[in-house]
Amino acid sequence: MIEVYTDAACSGDPGPSAAGIIIKKKQMMKEYQFYLGSWTNHEAEFLAMIRALELCQKIYPNEIISIRSDSQIAVDTMDKRYTKNEKFLPLYQQILELEENFSLVFYKWIPDKQNKNADRLARQCLQHKQNPDHL
Repeated sequence: MIEVYTDAACSGDPGPSAAGIIIKKKQMMKEYQFYLGSWTNHEAEFLAMIRALELCQKIYPNEIISIRSDSQIAVDTMDKRYTKNEKFLPLYQQILELEENFSLVFYKWIPDKQNKNADRLARQCLQHKQNPDHL
């Protein structure tokens, strides 16, 4: 199973946003950060999940993926497999399409303190407004 930690940071709501992603497999851990552009905080949280699944699609296709996020709304949406928020709908649908590349994807809400590294990466990227592939 691949553990994936995602977080987003925004400056304003909507405003410039960035994603921080940590991918762990056994003892290996990789860190990624992406500048996302102008989004609301909630939209950026969904985009962080999308970027994480895109990375995993390249590196770990057909694996079991555990997405861990401190975004209650994003995790609840993916767990319930439903959103009535029209802004989230295209992001939700994109995640569903990406899920098809894996044997299983599940989502787990975690408290902020368990997501500090992904938060650090997102804030760092937002502060520098750059888009490196990884650190």
